[in-house]
Amino acid sequence: MNVHVGLNVTNLEESIAFYNKVFGEDPVKEKEDYAKYLPEGLGLNFTLNKKPEVAGNQVGHFGIQVDQQEDIDQHKRRLEALGFFTREEKDTNCCYALQDKFWITDPDGNEWEFFYTKADTNGGEN
Repeated sequence: MNVHVGLNVTNLEESIAFYNKVFGEDPVKEKEDYAKYLPEGLGLNFTLNKKPEVAGNQVGHFGIQVDQQEDIDQHKRRLEALGFFTREEKDTNCCYALQDKFWITDPDGNEWEFFYTKADTNGGEN
């Protein structure tokens, strides 16, 4: 089973360049107005759909949960080496869990968090 996310983008080329770096691989299918990723190990069917404009973000953010603390550090170093600005949060209480995470933003302003859950908590701040 895969989760499917279809993301509308205004500049397909910029978005492909961004997501190639994020996922560490190229799309499995690429057309003039479309790109499809099946990132290894994520259980995700992710598509980019070119639109003339994107207005009003209906999504709060996207995220990739990793299994180990070392994975957060490795992905952060990898993406910073590729030129991404990352915003880091350590020991944050989010979604009723204690987490370490960092954030990046795609060309259309969609935020992505990479996060590791350390423990469940009673607090639900986002």
